[in-house]
Amino acid sequence: MRNSYLKKYVQMHPDNKMGWYLLGKEYEKEGQLGKANYCFNRSGGIYEAFETSKMPSDIWQEYELKLLQQAEEKERRTARLRHAFVALMILLLALVPSVDAPRQHQKAKEAAAVQHPDPGVEEDKNQASPHKDDDRSVPPAEDAVMFTAVREGGLEKGVTPIAPGPLAHPGLLGSRLAVLEMKKQGKWLLWKRRLPVGYTLENKGGGAVAYQSYDPKTCSCRPEDGEKLAKAAFAWTGEQEELALLGSAIRAYKNHAGRYPEQLADLARPFPDNWISGTTESMKEAFQPLLEQAKAEAAGQEQEVPHAADGESAKKGKGPLADTWGGRPYFAQPLTIIVDKSSHRLAVVSGGVMLRNYKVGLGAERTPEGKFAITDKVMNPNGRADGEFGSRGMQLSDTNYAIHGTDEPDSIGQDESLGCIRMSKADVEELFDLVPMGTPVIIGKGGLPDEPLASQERFRTKREQDQTNPRKTYHWL
Repeated sequence: MRNSYLKKYVQMHPDNKMGWYLLGKEYEKEGQLGKANYCFNRSGGIYEAFETSKMPSDIWQEYELKLLQQAEEKERRTARLRHAFVALMILLLALVPSVDAPRQHQKAKEAAAVQHPDPGVEEDKNQASPHKDDDRSVPPAEDAVMFTAVREGGLEKGVTPIAPGPLAHPGLLGSRLAVLEMKKQGKWLLWKRRLPVGYTLENKGGGAVAYQSYDPKTCSCRPEDGEKLAKAAFAWTGEQEELALLGSAIRAYKNHAGRYPEQLADLARPFPDNWISGTTESMKEAFQPLLEQAKAEAAGQEQEVPHAADGESAKKGKGPLADTWGGRPYFAQPLTIIVDKSSHRLAVVSGGVMLRNYKVGLGAERTPEGKFAITDKVMNPNGRADGEFGSRGMQLSDTNYAIHGTDEPDSIGQDESLGCIRMSKADVEELFDLVPMGTPVIIGKGGLPDEPLASQERFRTKREQDQTNPRKTYHWL
């Protein structure tokens, strides 16, 4: 934490040699000697003066503390400015329906700035403007709600928390957009099944957009449909997890087989071709659209996905694709597993969003570091659900290491294995269903928060195929 503040400080004050010296000392403590030497070189004579003198360490530590306090105060001022900006935009939005929006919109020539579903990515300012008849759009049925999720109340690299795309061009909004909010921890946005609804944007027709806050911190109101919208949001987050699994499986299958699966059943065959553990109704509905999207992306083309405000999708007003802002799955990046040996954590991530963070048992230096992939997914390894490998096992590449359950639950969080990654029964069974075969697994030290991230409502697929392997005796470490 300290070196991040000091790094910001020297970036703002590159001529402050003491700042460079203190940053070098922090890198030195962490064992990053290359970075430390660079900072010491930038510190000039300060390094020589302090390293060769008998000056008490508490003097330069006090100076370091002052620099950190200055950096923290700057962050607090920035946060206050952000909150003021949000409050101002909320005030302006409250007046939107009363403005002569059609006349103003006809004069506007700026491009639509549609919010990107990936957190931390700037809006595309070169995106083409919608058709002229968007101004005359009539909102679909009242129950047609789309969803997206953003960082909680924050501004991230120019992406405002109130989605400028629908405001600039209400015709793109369809009917109503509900924006769910995620907390941020370190570099990760934390996904949860029960994400709170921050606000909604509603197309009132004629170019007018109404804003409604659902956050009790910014609005003392209690919208009548709050409970109903929360239930719909809960269903949406579940569907997006299913689509993340399906999209990742389609791409993993292509990487392995050299061709795309022709049907969903190709991914859910008996062991050893059980790319996914089972299916869901949403996955059945979305297989063909996701397959076409994957093919188009591989060909470097933009795949036209029906938008919730267009044609049949608008009539249905439902579905995992029609319900998502932009008409595409929320998780654009394939699922990846990250194992942090220093914190005994295993996380499932997509880009910068963390879906799960489990506590695991490891083998200290016996657990290898590097990049692997899940090559076998087997239920009841060695014919037992209560054996040493528990009820689920996922082998890591062509090695004797695996992610599996355990008959020693007290070893979770400890370094008692011979190198494998141990998980509790509930966690390993959820992970088995959540990620496909072929999922990348990155093992290293650092990078994951200590706080576990899981849901009371465990992810499950409907398993129909045999996923045991009685012909093999596993000797995982």
